[in-house]
Amino acid sequence: MLTELETLSQNIGRLISISQRHNEARQALETQLAQVRAEADATRAELAQMREERDALQAERDALSAKIDDAQVRLNAILEKLPRARAHNEPDNQLDLLSPAHESHDAHQEEEAGSAVTRHGENA
Repeated sequence: MLTELETLSQNIGRLISISQRHNEARQALETQLAQVRAEADATRAELAQMREERDALQAERDALSAKIDDAQVRLNAILEKLPRARAHNEPDNQLDLLSPAHESHDAHQEEEAGSAVTRHGENA
């Protein structure tokens, strides 16, 4: 009977040891689970923030697109009001608009240069 008690005592000791290891493993897993849950919560929060930023950027994009559309409509309205030039010289139309101003500017510069020469001659 003494040997049976010793065997029983050893078995109880092994069961206690196994139970302690299982408890430690369970606690480690619970700690790990808590960390993973915290990481998951942080990831969810980051995802929510990124979605808000995405939505804000989409709203900004839509607003800018609307402004571009509005500007295009205004530009088309302005272009329709401008007088049409010769149809066969369409590519030169923009240059034709600048030409008279450019020529008068050149003439003005030549005049200033001529008067400066005259003044220089008078001072000599």
